[in-house]
Amino acid sequence: MKTIRAVFGAALVAVTFGLAVAKLPPAPPMTDAQKATAEEAKAKAAAAAELAKQQQAKAEDRVAARYFAEMKAKGKTVAAPHMAATAPPAPQASAAPAAPKK
Repeated sequence: MKTIRAVFGAALVAVTFGLAVAKLPPAPPMTDAQKATAEEAKAKAAAAAELAKQQQAKAEDRVAARYFAEMKAKGKTVAAPHMAATAPPAPQASAAPAAPKK
């Protein structure tokens, strides 16, 4: 009996939420000033993300260099890391063109 009540309560909450969301008015269109502000914020966020990416790469390089130096000082040999490509490889063209379907 408790399970039925719980299911009924959950369904009631879901229906009530659905009705409340359905009655919300659509967002008003953005003005030119708001669009400009949004573009500026987007540009700043992209610049900040790029700066953070560069700083992360520099930090990783420093840590790796320190690790290799410490291992060399201890007399241990460490294999060179596998470096991932910074840009995805260009798609290769297939050797034979695909036959058209009939």
